[in-house]
Amino acid sequence: MPHDNYLLQAVIFLAAAVISVPLAKRLGFGSVLGYLVAGVLIGPHAFGLVGDTSDEMHFAEFGVALMLFLIGLELQPRKLWSLRGAIFGTGGAQVLITAAAVCGLAMALFGFNWRTGTAVGLILALSSTAIVLQSLSEKNLLKTEGGRNAFSVLLFQDIAVIPILALLPLLATVEVASNPEHLQGWAYALAVLGAIAALVLAGRYLLTPLLRLVVGARTRELFTACSLLIVLGAAAVMTWLNLSPALGTFIAGVVLAESEFRHELEADIEPFKGLLLGLFFLAVGANLDLALVMQKPLLLLGLLAMLVLVKFAVLFALARVRGMARGEDWLFAVSLAQAGEFGFVLLAFASQNQVLPSDVSSLLIALIALSMAFTPLLLLAYEQLIQPRYFTGPRTPDIPDSAPQDDGSPVIIIGYGRYGQISGRLLNACGFDTTLLEHNAEQLELVRRYGIKAYYGDASRDDLLHAAGADNAKIAILTLSDQAASLEIVSRIQKHYPHITILARARNRMHQYALMEAGVKYIYRETVDSALEIGAGALQLLGYSYHRAHRAARKFKQHDQRMLESLFPYWRDESQHIAQTRIYREQLLQALREDRRDPDLHLDHHWDNKRVGAGKEEQSKGGKKGRNKTGIIRPGL
Repeated sequence: MPHDNYLLQAVIFLAAAVISVPLAKRLGFGSVLGYLVAGVLIGPHAFGLVGDTSDEMHFAEFGVALMLFLIGLELQPRKLWSLRGAIFGTGGAQVLITAAAVCGLAMALFGFNWRTGTAVGLILALSSTAIVLQSLSEKNLLKTEGGRNAFSVLLFQDIAVIPILALLPLLATVEVASNPEHLQGWAYALAVLGAIAALVLAGRYLLTPLLRLVVGARTRELFTACSLLIVLGAAAVMTWLNLSPALGTFIAGVVLAESEFRHELEADIEPFKGLLLGLFFLAVGANLDLALVMQKPLLLLGLLAMLVLVKFAVLFALARVRGMARGEDWLFAVSLAQAGEFGFVLLAFASQNQVLPSDVSSLLIALIALSMAFTPLLLLAYEQLIQPRYFTGPRTPDIPDSAPQDDGSPVIIIGYGRYGQISGRLLNACGFDTTLLEHNAEQLELVRRYGIKAYYGDASRDDLLHAAGADNAKIAILTLSDQAASLEIVSRIQKHYPHITILARARNRMHQYALMEAGVKYIYRETVDSALEIGAGALQLLGYSYHRAHRAARKFKQHDQRMLESLFPYWRDESQHIAQTRIYREQLLQALREDRRDPDLHLDHHWDNKRVGAGKEEQSKGGKKGRNKTGIIRPGL
């Protein structure tokens, strides 16, 4: 395509996505089917609005790698280890049994030799990571038992691309080198192991310090660039070794899953992932050869039905052997009963190595594209016909820790300085988990040295709040002293997460008025309680009893709160605010004078002998006269 048409082609792709996806979602088909249909319509085999999309396909495949990186960020190593049985057991059995079944059918029905049949079986044994995960996520089925096991099998399939790539050249009728030209045999195997080990070590010891350095520059776009550099670097290493770039990005994601920058990385990568995945689905649709479909419709439809039935039967049998719940086995089998995007890569590789004839490759490309386009319809049929038979209420995960998900904390603390630490420690001590977000890199490093798990991020970004689990959180504790920043975060939370209750710190009265104006109900001025404690202590040293001093402090706080609320209408009019403040100050003095004349104050001096700074033993000795028969001291307030 001429260089000056790139802009026009980009406009066509974007317009197709903007028009088709909302229509598809409104009709209940999901975004994936919308992208695929739009790709077919604008492709060279339909209206011809775009020409050859092979370049776009190679570029868009990076969206799959980004998706695997984000999934890796959600899978801490312990979660990944808990999935080992489903990954290697169920996943390995699915690939081997499906490949053997397809190979047998190819040899029996089409007369293929064992080499060609094995290649076809291995290629069609893989499923579509992009379509399955995107569709299950949209339908909130990824965290269910069936969705979790489907993810495990997909992960094994991505790993299985490595041995399949190594095996395909051995199935060729003529010898063609498949490894990098300068690496052969054991050297290639060692390079693969070394690359994976290097990714793990780099992620553990180099990437987090690098991210801290970038954060220190306080340039937001630099962090985004660094995020993309990590993903591109991991993908490039795997591509150099003729391996799946998605595997490299997944490893990088898992290694960084324990990093304090996890949520910020997720928020920065998510938009690129969404755009590139959409482009990928468009390119898949555009590459569907309608002419070939029209020439051999019955053959392709028969092959599609055979492929779906064979894969469904294998997957359903594995689900029953594994003991999945009824209904979950259907979801597991239906979601994976298609060929996958890596099939395009393997077909091109097989053709280069003269494993498959060109006519067979063309037919398989059309079959893979058709099966991928058919998957959203299968899931829709499951949702409408199968799911109502087994599930009457909302679907929930059976083993939450085993599925890729956010931390699930009911509380998000935004700002983990001296103020946020106290409230966070109290909640943790009472058994409540918290997700901690801190935008100051130095403060973040300090608290993590004490073993506190906190994440770097700017909470004014709704995508970061989403990554931190705001969809499931109940409370957000906002401890920032910066008035502008706190109001921006309040606005974001109220707009995108109205179910969250906000508890906000106010630095002073003006800050509290601004929060009240923004609609925040629970506001706490940072110095009020500690200042009143000092005042009460001073009153005790001046001769007040413990009870009398703290009663005065309580009265002052109650009156001060009433005054603050009453002055709220005048907070933007300085002259009125000052005049009303003087009136309420006189009322406060009068209330405290009347309280001092309250005769009830003198009834408690004989039992309340607590003094400023007195320890428990001294307080106990002084309070013996005030104990009742049960030995319990009467409350002072």
